[in-house]
Amino acid sequence: MINRSLGISCGLAILLAGCSETTTKDSSKTIPKTSETVKSDIIFKNLRTPWNIEKNQQTFYITEREGTIVKGTEGKYSRMDLKLTEPVVAEGEGGLLGMALDPDFSKNRTAYVYHTYEKDGALWNRIIAIKEEKESWKEQRVLLDTIPGASIHNGGRIEIGPDGLLYVTVGDAAVPENAQKLSSLSGKILRMNLNGSLAKGNLKEYVYSYGHRNPQGLVFVDQTLYATEHGQNGHDEINRIEQKNYGWPLIEGTEKQKGLVTPWYEVGEKSVAPSGVAEQNGKLYFGTLVGQSLRSIETESSKVEQLVTDRGRIRDVMTDGEELYYVTNNTDGRGNPSDEDDVLVRLKP
Repeated sequence: MINRSLGISCGLAILLAGCSETTTKDSSKTIPKTSETVKSDIIFKNLRTPWNIEKNQQTFYITEREGTIVKGTEGKYSRMDLKLTEPVVAEGEGGLLGMALDPDFSKNRTAYVYHTYEKDGALWNRIIAIKEEKESWKEQRVLLDTIPGASIHNGGRIEIGPDGLLYVTVGDAAVPENAQKLSSLSGKILRMNLNGSLAKGNLKEYVYSYGHRNPQGLVFVDQTLYATEHGQNGHDEINRIEQKNYGWPLIEGTEKQKGLVTPWYEVGEKSVAPSGVAEQNGKLYFGTLVGQSLRSIETESSKVEQLVTDRGRIRDVMTDGEELYYVTNNTDGRGNPSDEDDVLVRLKP
């Protein structure tokens, strides 16, 4: 694990491509709050820049950006190290990011993670399979590496689809034009088999969709894939993902151009920076970083509500089919952490 300050400014990268995680504007005034009081329980306290929540039976697994995985049941957890051939580099928005448990995890203890590393002085990302062994995780195989990385716009969310394939978000790594190049992995949603081999039917090799700026959330609703995405100076998006071109940097917001997809939902001119997303009972629930809230959006009407507004930055949301959980991200150098932050929270019905 190599930590190079999670609180760095975007610097020159802002001038090149914007940096919506740190944009201070927010459109929350235009979004109604739910009329009911949302009750919650804190499951874990004092997490260290958590990024992704997974759950197997009663056990939670949470990635922390510096390169550890929290494992625990309600109220009690430990940190597990990763034994990797390439150390995790936690620089800016990079580090240990997305995680997905294998469908047969209870038997094979295998998971898939996305993390940033350094090679020849440059930042890259890779997708690997890891196996839980006692109190640590050991790298098993590399599914895909040399994915362009940077201090911003690494993407990093992983989801296993109903087709049994692995879907992965990749940001533009602060080089917007690469999002339009099918020869580049930047600014894409990738699809592959669980062993890392090419899935049939992609647009090109691993590329499932392209023209993305910094997608940070993935969820399937039946057979439909949804993705959240950070815009530039506003215009954050939620898209229904098909094998198409989603326009960045040629269009953004409600702009239209032949052959490019205009978003299913976009926030307007003020950023909220949507991240992890989950589905339950016909609604998508998504955390926002700049927006500092947990929000829901109805898949039929696109009606949006704010459910939680008093926890600061919210990075990921997860449902186990019965209850909804989210994790804050106030210790990433861009928030105002309390003595308990960061926390894993369960919403009460």
